[in-house]
Amino acid sequence: MTRSLRLATIVCFLTVLLSAEISLAQVSRAQSPEEKTAKYLESVRHQPGLLLAFLQQMPKGGDLHVHLSGAVYAESMIDWASENALCVDRGTSKLIHASCDSCEPYRNKPSVRCAYQDHILYDQLVDAWSMRNWHPEEESGHDHFFATFEKFGPALENHIGDALAEVGSRAAADHLQYVEVMHTADGRQAATLGDKIGWDDDFSKLRDKLLAGGMLDVVASVRSQLDSDEARKKEVLHCGTAQAAAGCEVTIRYLYQVLRGLPREQVFAQILLGFELSKADPRFVGFNLVMPEDYYVPMHDFDLHMRIIEALHKFYPVAHVSLHADELAMGLVPPEGMRFHIRESIERGGAERIGHGVAVMSENDPIWLLREMAKKNVLVEICLTSNDVILGVSGDRHPLPVYMKYGVPVALATDDEGVSRSDMTHEYLRAVETYGLSYADLKRMARESLEHSFIPGDSLWSDGRELRRAAACSDDGSSGDRVSEKCEKWIRANERARVQWQLERAFAEFERKF
Repeated sequence: MTRSLRLATIVCFLTVLLSAEISLAQVSRAQSPEEKTAKYLESVRHQPGLLLAFLQQMPKGGDLHVHLSGAVYAESMIDWASENALCVDRGTSKLIHASCDSCEPYRNKPSVRCAYQDHILYDQLVDAWSMRNWHPEEESGHDHFFATFEKFGPALENHIGDALAEVGSRAAADHLQYVEVMHTADGRQAATLGDKIGWDDDFSKLRDKLLAGGMLDVVASVRSQLDSDEARKKEVLHCGTAQAAAGCEVTIRYLYQVLRGLPREQVFAQILLGFELSKADPRFVGFNLVMPEDYYVPMHDFDLHMRIIEALHKFYPVAHVSLHADELAMGLVPPEGMRFHIRESIERGGAERIGHGVAVMSENDPIWLLREMAKKNVLVEICLTSNDVILGVSGDRHPLPVYMKYGVPVALATDDEGVSRSDMTHEYLRAVETYGLSYADLKRMARESLEHSFIPGDSLWSDGRELRRAAACSDDGSSGDRVSEKCEKWIRANERARVQWQLERAFAEFERKF
């Protein structure tokens, strides 16, 4: 090879090498913040500490499935029970209104205050009022979980505002923008009224009787009490002051919580109250039916409850409904009890969202049902920790991957984070570690949580599936930083879009770190 040929070869090689380096640099520069963030998640996927730190800081949108009483940690319940001067039965760990015994260990009903000096009693209460140190060989997770509520229930008396403050604070720490809290806000006034009025097979006539018999007074009482509770929440969080806590920025709305295990006349009255509250007060954005689905009354009266909702919905056509359905597992109920609850909830109950949906594959023709849920855009509120501790359903037995496979929208939720001793960050952690979800999966879930929330107003997205911006904001920056006058005006007029825009800005700020 001549000298000139060798020189030409070297020049050619260097040119190719330089071109390759330039191309790699261009690729690197072309990576979006979102792509870099996704790449970072992959790099820490198998490093639990770094993964947890990443997920803790990640914006998560909304929590659409959280019960107020179950969202509070036992330690707070102990403080409030002490303030309420309650006693506790050492044998059952139930709070009681009584004349308390002294604090000696052999006394049966000491004051809750005694727990501050008695670590054995303190630990006993935390364990009895939550899933901490639960022993599956002694008691099922299902029974232990649902037994907690009647034990600590009296602690919440006069402390609903404090509970809302705790929910807001924890949501802010989890980088949530929005929470829909399930709350039986009337203290069973509607159930009492239903018991007084009695039953009538003519649902229209029964509605008229309840409205004439005092239901509107119950509505007014609930609204007044909520004013007081929210004022207390703001006081605890120092909202509106220089010391305002981050929880002040979390938007909280309410789903009226119907206790479906009560007699039919009481359930009817509570469902009616749920509809009436949605009509009368914008803070109530819908309602839900609660209590264990496998109990006798919820199973026996399931069809009746769906018929009640179907009949009353005609009087309140714009009201929103989210329903617990298929929070069940094989063995809890006979197989035929798991074959229709989701389908009935959607087709007759008008559910726009389904809570849990664990037994979906036991429904009649489940594949057709999944396709219908995707077609109708019915979201499933996924509660991984709750489903594990209550039903023993986790890993490959949980239907989350199936919902995603068939295009059913999903969003992670906490359910009862205080009782479960969890939070939204750990729901995300469980989802990533168990199902290998990508950053794109998580980001979509966060967006879906707000897209399927019951916040009033138009959505930021003209197409919730493809996440295309609404026309008013279609030309604005993808980071959410640059807002045109047209877009800003439109966002101000639509609360849903405003909360969604906050999420987009939070994502942009988060992704800039990577």
